[in-house]
Amino acid sequence: MKSKQVNQPFVERAESLIPHLYEKKVYPAHIIDVVKDAGAFQGWRTERIGAAEELAGRVLGKGDSVTLDFGDHHVGYLTLSILNVNSNADAPLRLKLIFGEMPCEIGEDFDDYDGWLSRSWLQDEIVNVDVLPGTITLPRRYTFRYLKIIVLAASQRYSISFPEVHCTTVTSGDVAQVKPLPDYMSEELRELDRIGIKTLQDCMHTVFEDGPKRDRRLWIGDLRLQALANYETFNSNALVKRCLYLFGGMLLEDGQVGACLYEKPSPFIDDIYLYDYALFFVATLYDYYEATKDRDTLDELWPIAAEQLRIGLQRLDERGIVKDDDTWYCFLDWHEELNKQAGAQAVLIYCLKRGLALASGLGDSDAQAFISLAIKQATDAALTHLWDKEQGFFTSGSKAQVSWATQIWMVLAEVLEPEQSAALLDRLFEQPPAISMSTPYLYHHLIEALLLCGKKEKALEEIRAYWGEMIKDGADTFWELYNPSDKKLSPYGSNLVNSYCHAWSCTPTYFIRKYFTEKDS
Repeated sequence: MKSKQVNQPFVERAESLIPHLYEKKVYPAHIIDVVKDAGAFQGWRTERIGAAEELAGRVLGKGDSVTLDFGDHHVGYLTLSILNVNSNADAPLRLKLIFGEMPCEIGEDFDDYDGWLSRSWLQDEIVNVDVLPGTITLPRRYTFRYLKIIVLAASQRYSISFPEVHCTTVTSGDVAQVKPLPDYMSEELRELDRIGIKTLQDCMHTVFEDGPKRDRRLWIGDLRLQALANYETFNSNALVKRCLYLFGGMLLEDGQVGACLYEKPSPFIDDIYLYDYALFFVATLYDYYEATKDRDTLDELWPIAAEQLRIGLQRLDERGIVKDDDTWYCFLDWHEELNKQAGAQAVLIYCLKRGLALASGLGDSDAQAFISLAIKQATDAALTHLWDKEQGFFTSGSKAQVSWATQIWMVLAEVLEPEQSAALLDRLFEQPPAISMSTPYLYHHLIEALLLCGKKEKALEEIRAYWGEMIKDGADTFWELYNPSDKKLSPYGSNLVNSYCHAWSCTPTYFIRKYFTEKDS
């Protein structure tokens, strides 16, 4: 599928910014078993049964297996050195390799998978090796901590051993660019920061991927949060610039910025349009300019950003409220029952305000005029039609739904006066709506809303309670979604296909470094 509107110079600009990939060779840390345990996260735990150095001395025949723990989350290419034992290899060796970010992926049978995303996302391979002894490197990039090797077939004459197993990791995130935290920072915050950085690094390749296991795509909602974390850590600002030019260089038929894009075989935009994600092109450009003061990029991409605001405003009804029907989709959070009308209204106002700041800086008086008027009209409409004074909450949709997402985004859009927003957040915790939060993506915005209202202590409490609980449940990198009350939750029908290293979950490092490096944090 090709975009209907391609700006080839923009695409070429993006392609000129492809970053260098840093490689590192890593080895297994332990030999383990994965054991069923109802008390463990998602029902599985690991049990160490040997040192990694013992692997070379292990002899395996048909039906045997070994499971390796690489000690941390890795993204890269697996290499196996294989030695035939007892006799020459008179028949090909057939191996099954199963890769897992989490123990459940090793413990559960992929053949029982019944999710609605493709089975091909589950990471396993059957490999035939014709010549032994020898060394093979798998051509596909894998994302894993755990590796199970099963000998499916050899011959009666020979067995095998593995003198060496390693992974060559790849990332465009240069950890040498990340400044250490001050010595006085607590170990708890250091660990949250470290895992946030690792999450971001493992999602940094030739674009900011949403997840290195699945989908391996550039999504603008993830990009926006990755870029914020990047400015506080890796400073790979050219990679943010590359991603902005890719989105700006390949628009959908009516000029919208697409929600996600692919790099291979050559860059092309998917046909998915999300109302909020297209508007976030404006916010991402705003954040990029604030971090870099790159005026040339702003000059070139501003017309596309301004157009997203105009397109977004076309969706307003006669009341000035985003139309809520079957002709659109807005993300906000993974929640089947979440009505997204009011949240979309707030995202529109939020991005209009960032667009106004860019237009003012550029001296674009025409844009300033239309954006200023739009902000007033959209804000007045939200207060008139969506604010329920009796409940003290904003409502959404024909059934006047109250949700966490709606309140969070209305606070971020600064629709109310600051003291009113602070009171709204207090009520949110005192009278929590039934339509709750499912993803670190929405939790990120909750933390931003708390910080905007000066509730720094509460923001830190929520970071510790949410991402900290993830660490207690075994996170090496932060996950795509996490619900402490439903730890097998998946929007895809199976937790096996969930992404356990996901871009939008990396932002504890952003918050810690931007807001919590003082001695009293």
